[in-house]
Amino acid sequence: MKSNLFISALFAVIFSITSCHSSNAKPKSKNEIEKPATASNTKIQVALLLDTSSSMDGLIDQAKSRLWNIVNTLTTLKYEGKTPDIEIALYEYGNDGLSIKSNYIRQVTPLSTDLDLISEKLFALRTNGGSEYCGAVIQDATKELKWASENSSMKLIYIAGNEEFNQGKISYKEAINNALKNGIYVNTIFCGNKTEGINIFWKDGADRGKGKYFNIDSDKAVEYIATPYDDEIAKCDEKINKTYINYGTKGADKKMNQIKQDQNAKMVSNANYTDRAVSKSKAVYKNDSWDLVDKVKDDAGAISKIKKEELPTELQNKSTAELQKIVTEKTKERETIQKEISVLAKKRQEYIDTESKKTKKQDDLGNTINSSIIAFAKVKGYTVEK
Repeated sequence: MKSNLFISALFAVIFSITSCHSSNAKPKSKNEIEKPATASNTKIQVALLLDTSSSMDGLIDQAKSRLWNIVNTLTTLKYEGKTPDIEIALYEYGNDGLSIKSNYIRQVTPLSTDLDLISEKLFALRTNGGSEYCGAVIQDATKELKWASENSSMKLIYIAGNEEFNQGKISYKEAINNALKNGIYVNTIFCGNKTEGINIFWKDGADRGKGKYFNIDSDKAVEYIATPYDDEIAKCDEKINKTYINYGTKGADKKMNQIKQDQNAKMVSNANYTDRAVSKSKAVYKNDSWDLVDKVKDDAGAISKIKKEELPTELQNKSTAELQKIVTEKTKERETIQKEISVLAKKRQEYIDTESKKTKKQDDLGNTINSSIIAFAKVKGYTVEK
């Protein structure tokens, strides 16, 4: 497994872009209709553009190891007392297995709240030598993703790689300019020496994108901090899985995928699995497209609309009243477990914070994350949940 520097860099970038959103913000594009911001439509949108050429195995491993850490950090941000919808998109570029007609680019997932889908697709990525066209992938992400129009929403692109930033026929300068016109801020992470990244235009890309430039060692080993609360959280996760009731034509497959992503997280490390379990206790981890418990939260009459054959076999002969009782019981059970995980997660984070202070870090990037979160949140009108 690789270093957490990559994802730490992402978070430092996310929450340190303060001045560009205040006095230096560019005017909206004529095509961008700004909607009044409310807690119900505010979004945090993050597009990860990952180089999957043959030298980037370490980068992909880092992304796998920190996906749920990203989610958990983003869930600390509140707008008008509520957690905004969190949407993550995933692109790969620079892979010879992709079509030259597409500039060796593939949209792996659109902006989505389906976090298990993001995990599934991320773990399926494979590297293969190729040409890295940064301008092309930034342009595609800007044009093809469904970005929010609310002024309160955060719209952020992170592109990571290790070759010249100016490759390809599509100018990275024009692509980044178009992103800014739509209120999307572009941040760059060079996998290699800092000076080298500057010389091959990665810093210039960040400067033009009103974002930040970072360099990382993508091949450095991850250092995890085990805590006394990890096993308890894992047991809670096993219990919370039993509260899901699949429905619909894809429900059974989706429920199986949930277990598969648990296994993927555990395969990386116990700490990563624990991070995922914490994510599953959050409001942003919602599966109303296949889970009846989540569905009923948004649609009280959902049970009466579902076809019997689309329910698990053991529930197909239940009456509507009986199903309602079961869903109510599972809802209460899940809420109890989520509260238990929340309490344990806070203790776990306090333990990690304490132990981190005892360890000499190779850079002080991690020490700036909390202050960066608070600074950026204040500018955007967010609060940070402790």
